[in-house]
Amino acid sequence: MEINRVPSADFTRIFDIPEYQRAKFPNRSALNKFDQGKWKPISIDTIILQSEILACWFIQQGYAKGDRIVFVPVIGSPDWMILDFACQQAGLIVVPVHPTAADHEIVNIISETESRLCIAADALLFQKFNQAVKNATLSIPVVHLQPGEEGYFEAMEHPEATSDIRHQLHRIKDSITPDDLMCILYTSGSSGIPKGVMLTHQNIVTSIKAILTLLPLEPGQRVLSFLPFSHIFERTSTYAYMAFGLSVFFSQRKETFAFDFKSVKPHFCTSVPRVLEKMYDYMVEQTLQHNWLKRNVILWAIKVGKLHRPGLRNPILSIQLLFARWLVLGQWRKKLGGKINYMVVGAASLQPEIARLFTAAGIQVAEGYGMTETSPFISVNRFEPGLNRFGTVGLPIPGIDLMIDNPNEEGEGEILVKGQNVMKGYYKQPHLTQLVFTEDGWFRTGDVGKITDSRFLVITDRKKDIFKTTTGKYIAPLVLQNHFRKSPFIERCLIIGFNKPFVTALIVPNFEWLELWCRQEGIHWTAPEFMVYNIKVRGRYQQEINQLNEELSSHERVKDFVLCHQDWTVESGELTTTLKPVRHLLMDHYQKEVDRMYS
Repeated sequence: MEINRVPSADFTRIFDIPEYQRAKFPNRSALNKFDQGKWKPISIDTIILQSEILACWFIQQGYAKGDRIVFVPVIGSPDWMILDFACQQAGLIVVPVHPTAADHEIVNIISETESRLCIAADALLFQKFNQAVKNATLSIPVVHLQPGEEGYFEAMEHPEATSDIRHQLHRIKDSITPDDLMCILYTSGSSGIPKGVMLTHQNIVTSIKAILTLLPLEPGQRVLSFLPFSHIFERTSTYAYMAFGLSVFFSQRKETFAFDFKSVKPHFCTSVPRVLEKMYDYMVEQTLQHNWLKRNVILWAIKVGKLHRPGLRNPILSIQLLFARWLVLGQWRKKLGGKINYMVVGAASLQPEIARLFTAAGIQVAEGYGMTETSPFISVNRFEPGLNRFGTVGLPIPGIDLMIDNPNEEGEGEILVKGQNVMKGYYKQPHLTQLVFTEDGWFRTGDVGKITDSRFLVITDRKKDIFKTTTGKYIAPLVLQNHFRKSPFIERCLIIGFNKPFVTALIVPNFEWLELWCRQEGIHWTAPEFMVYNIKVRGRYQQEINQLNEELSSHERVKDFVLCHQDWTVESGELTTTLKPVRHLLMDHYQKEVDRMYS
């Protein structure tokens, strides 16, 4: 099949990126997947060829420009990338859906978008979505990408298209402008109201070009992609990797995470705080399994690492850091392949102490901030000296205007942004779209924050989550939730107190850490649903709360708490897909326990 070569000096649409890479820095291992015991590379030429063949297949099957296609990926893969580029070239609008979506969400999205096809990642997701569609009597075919299984989407091996179809494809590609809709991503956040975020090629290209100027990466370097491909953070990051000319390796699945890092030896990755927190928890848990000497060496190294500050000139601390890295902290970098130098973290708040520890270990961590509605980047810390402040989400990305609306005496107010990365609006919901834009075009993020003297952005909370107690004191729950999660005993936390006389909390214990502690203390371990009521366990958590309360103002201190016997999950709806607690649902689920704390 003859490949149509588009102008490659620049890219203005997402599907231009493969041609852009081939012209600037052609990569024989542009995308890589693990197959039959080894990593198999796919060249940029193959990607371009296969995506055009697949785009022709869509045209042959009668799909027209503007039709919606539902994607249900788990993590990314070369197949998803090729399929993505193919849909874009044929003018089809991709509608990614999270694999954890409930049946009513699946039906709502498919019905509202009037999608013509649903493509799931594997046989299990195929069954789930196919059953939801059947139950709702929707007339949409559901197929899946997993090779060798019934229902496999076989368009990849479709024979070459006719000349007429190829010319038709090229006409469609030429007709697509940067302002055309590229995808609709549904987000409900902690409100529970699903909204289809309409993103254009220009929206996402703006974010990519801004990031290209900020990351210290070189063409040909390796990156590992392991975050969900249904999220805009990883989708945009993966497009950016290709524009960089990097070699993208897609993790197989959650269970192979450690192997994938060790075998790929990436130089960079994007991550979410939970991944770093889990690695930190693992290191802390090891202290209980070693003898006195090893345990104290690990604790000393962690303490030294938490003192690390980029650019800090302290000869004694520098020597201590060298030993801490050699003895303990360097093991983190080895577990991640040994070559990783940089990591960008987003989607939720990262504890500054953990960022310091990873940076002390030789992995520079830069926290960023964004939303689906902004494609997603708004601000990010930099890797240059003096441009990374732990505890902040960095400086606005190039081309983005940012302001704090109606700031209080401490400079805190709602964060407003304006730029070409901001969404077109919410699909078929003009009223909601109107609510989130000011009359002069600023997008209301719903997040509360402030800008420091050095122009770094600090996120304080969600505007709708800030509440006032009956004593008249305002409480920013996000800040407190992150504060109490400093304890290794606490996995998750929800701060409560709206129209109440004092602050309380729902707490999910770190059950692995708790079990180790119980065994060390000679406390008989049974099951979480019983252990949360154990008097000694309750007393240990009270000690943790008391210690952390000492660092807070009196009106912010947690006076009582509930230990939840099971983790909150995305599947139950208690967490968003970015692992933020859904307040209204958790309050419903634990209403009796909450009432008991205030009785």
